[in-house]
Amino acid sequence: MHLIIGLGNPGLKYKNSRHNIGFQVVELLSSRWGVPLNRQSCSAKWGQGRFAGQQVVLAQPDTFMNLSGRGVFRLMAYFEAGAADLLIIHDDLDLPLGRLKFVARGGAGGHRGITSIIQTLHTTEFVRLKVGIGRPQRGESVEQFVLSPFYDFEEGQVQAILTKAAAAVEAFLLAGLSRAMSLFHGATSGYEEGLVP
Repeated sequence: MHLIIGLGNPGLKYKNSRHNIGFQVVELLSSRWGVPLNRQSCSAKWGQGRFAGQQVVLAQPDTFMNLSGRGVFRLMAYFEAGAADLLIIHDDLDLPLGRLKFVARGGAGGHRGITSIIQTLHTTEFVRLKVGIGRPQRGESVEQFVLSPFYDFEEGQVQAILTKAAAAVEAFLLAGLSRAMSLFHGATSGYEEGLVP
């Protein structure tokens, strides 16, 4: 089983914020795979189904970002999953807008959702897909930036970013972490070059 969890904040206020890009990727995967997010338990909204013959769970914790570990822990307990079964999708300030990066382990890098997960699970040994959101350009604080929608000149790129991130998750499931890294890392990736099946 693969437990694929996108991070974000609940509520309409944050729906289109940069911090919620993990939620948005999960919603796109839900649509692409026909796996509705129709369950509400384990401190999360989630759905269970299959992709390419593999059992998958798509989920969005229903806590605020800094308590994300609660939902992740409860879902893992419910499905008797381990850290090796996790893929966490989240925004990243240190990557340029739209850049993707898979990480197999390591620290939180200042991301409060990842900090919560590490503190709750007592391990860093889980895979993450970081989705670059860039840095503030209009003098706002980092907190204001991540909790705000994308700039008007970025809005046209958002759907392409979500589509690319969804394709990266599918490559990870179909071909494994190393192949997904080779296809999706870097300014010019195999995805842009049309090498992803």
